[in-house]
Amino acid sequence: MMSVLLRSSSCLYRNVTAASSRTTSVARTYATQHKLRDKYDAIVIGGGHNGLVAAAYLARGGQSVCVLERRHIVGGAAVTEEIVADFHFSRASYVLGLLRPQIFQDLELERHGLVVYPRVPSSYTPLHERYWGEGKGRSLTLGNADHQENYRQVAQFSKKDAQALPKFEELLSKFSDAIEPLLDEIPPDLPKLHGLGWFGKLRAAPKSALPLLKAAKTLGKDIPQFYELMTAPTTKILDRWFESEPLKATLATDSVIGAMISPDTPGSGYVLLHHVMAQTAGGRGAWGYPKGGMGGVTQAMAKAAEEHGAHLFTSKPVKNILIENEIEAVGVETEDGNRIYAKTILSNATPQVTFKNLIPSGLLPEEFERAVNAVDYTSPVCKINVALRSLPNFSADPTSSSGTVMPHHRGTIHLNCERTELLEEAYQQAKQGLIPDNPMIEMTLPSSCDSSIAPPGCHVALFFTQYVPYMLADGRTWDDDLKKQYAEKIFSIAEEYAPGFKDSIVDYEVLPPPELEKIFGLTGGNIFHGSMSLDQLYISRPTALHTSPSTPIPGLLLCGSGGHPGGGVMGAPGRLAALQALNHLKRR
Repeated sequence: MMSVLLRSSSCLYRNVTAASSRTTSVARTYATQHKLRDKYDAIVIGGGHNGLVAAAYLARGGQSVCVLERRHIVGGAAVTEEIVADFHFSRASYVLGLLRPQIFQDLELERHGLVVYPRVPSSYTPLHERYWGEGKGRSLTLGNADHQENYRQVAQFSKKDAQALPKFEELLSKFSDAIEPLLDEIPPDLPKLHGLGWFGKLRAAPKSALPLLKAAKTLGKDIPQFYELMTAPTTKILDRWFESEPLKATLATDSVIGAMISPDTPGSGYVLLHHVMAQTAGGRGAWGYPKGGMGGVTQAMAKAAEEHGAHLFTSKPVKNILIENEIEAVGVETEDGNRIYAKTILSNATPQVTFKNLIPSGLLPEEFERAVNAVDYTSPVCKINVALRSLPNFSADPTSSSGTVMPHHRGTIHLNCERTELLEEAYQQAKQGLIPDNPMIEMTLPSSCDSSIAPPGCHVALFFTQYVPYMLADGRTWDDDLKKQYAEKIFSIAEEYAPGFKDSIVDYEVLPPPELEKIFGLTGGNIFHGSMSLDQLYISRPTALHTSPSTPIPGLLLCGSGGHPGGGVMGAPGRLAALQALNHLKRR
């Protein structure tokens, strides 16, 4: 961890070691609240949000289940940690929107303490002074509750775009309505269907195809436009709809977030659509800040799981999955030597960790193993968590009263977002193994909505930045010096938009791809457990040879984001795996 205390223009660097021991009181009790048995109906490897959802549904279904989490706290990448004394950070994942409504209701997460503050407005794009003209600050704020204000904001740059934006959003909403039900259904297992006799195919095919047929019916005459969105570069779509660069660049960021692609990459439109499917407080495309940080989500899930009888254990890493007769998964062995047996094993780890690290070598079908080796985990993400002693004051929209939270502080703040070409340039530099001159920066200030996560008058700033390489072209790794240099680049850019930002920094943490991999078990640092490209979605997630949550190993299911329908804090992979496991357990 890299930490810094800034005084004026000088920097004093120090190491923070106490952060690793800080956690919530709820998390500390998991290792001692229950005695680990030697046998359960189901074992869940990993206490990330999907693992907790799976455990809650299994326990709710009357099964005995334990969750084995290797870290000192449950939640996976959706956790709140006190990295700096009295500052509580959503350390990795930082906004909530994709959580499936059925899971929210089934697990009664509100009753278990989950409160979400809607992110209104949704985004704020301040323009750098060199783009102002006539000395007047310029910015673009989107997602206000006032539709007339949205129109006015876009009309600053183009009246044509202001008229087109509602129509574009309506079309994306229709696309979302069409494919959203697919998120809650297990995809058809085509290899298995192929192996059935003609009578079996006749019975299974219509049921498997029904969700797709319903989606096609909803799309209707818009199927060609939907196909184009799924396969074309985002820039092609946006260029046809809009003419103003700040609007196009702001919209384009949602098509690349967390992915090593650019808006010019074919198929980037799906990532855009994936984020449009967000829902908070009933609003389509709306995201929010959970009270207490993202740990508020997973702590509510943990409470739901425990209430139904699940046993949660932290600091309990799994060494390997036990395979009986080289055929069937029958249990796990932990790093401390415990062997726990179960009828069903669910892995919340990435496909790489599950199939390559936890399964003894030589037991996977060769063709499937080759497919697993080919899964793309490339990550462009570097997360920076910052403790601030004051609220940033943006030159484009200054406030005369320091510390006053303005509407634009509550949205996602886009820096280096004046034109779409900046995203492509940063992507190309990272592909060459270089740190970009102008990284893509999304900055959030959750403390602008939730005062509980920072001391009075202070704030938490979360920087989600890309594009960065896992390793630099010259072979240099992300050591403390490189993390320091990168953080200073990001902070200097923030300073250009909000003078005084650097002086307000109390402390910070830098999490490039190798750190995200090491801390959270995210292979390659990929926040989605694998690329969300079209070749790794739906019936091809994690591979085209086996449709998740099933795996080639009987008794082993995949319940993490590496399975359908993919990444983000949605909980759907965990729910689908649990439902399949319940069907299996009831037949035994």
